[in-house]
Amino acid sequence: MDWERIIYSMPATLLGLTLHEFCHAWASFKLGDTTARDQGRISLNPLRHIDPLGLLFIVFAGFGWAKPVQFNPDALRRPKRDKALIAAAGPLANLILGVVFIFVLKAFLTWCDTWSTLSDRLSYLLFYSAYINIGLFIFNMLPLPPLDGSHIFFAGLNLQAETEERIMRIGTPILFIILIIQSRTHITIIPIGKMVGAVISFLL
Repeated sequence: MDWERIIYSMPATLLGLTLHEFCHAWASFKLGDTTARDQGRISLNPLRHIDPLGLLFIVFAGFGWAKPVQFNPDALRRPKRDKALIAAAGPLANLILGVVFIFVLKAFLTWCDTWSTLSDRLSYLLFYSAYINIGLFIFNMLPLPPLDGSHIFFAGLNLQAETEERIMRIGTPILFIILIIQSRTHITIIPIGKMVGAVISFLL
């Protein structure tokens, strides 16, 4: 357990997951479905979005999840297109937030002349906030069920709803197994860390 990492990363994790799910809910409402609004998901209150078990997995296993936003495809104006837009809304919010934190960190590192314990901690907090949100963007855009990227990918295919649902059911445990292997071994199957590091290095 790296408690220092957990302390620095938890505010960014809560913020990133909350904004991610809020944008899913907001997009579905704007595209014609009121399910998320009726369930109280168009909110920036983390308690509306955080799944306690998913949060525990984030703390102890390094990966986890929030409560998924539900929507009714039949209520959407253009279901196939709108499902992809709803799926993309969450990761794009994380990308924007991550880029904002990168530029705030860059400005802080440039302008801070006097370093102290407080400035060190603030720079770490800004770094983790950028790292986690860019990581959420990259990870969720992977075309692997049940991630958002898979919904965007399937939107471009002419699959029956039953076929897509079957793939989602199979893909979820496979992704879970991959994440467990990566978190407990030195085997890198999905190099999220390297991709996030490359993006941050480029922006800085």
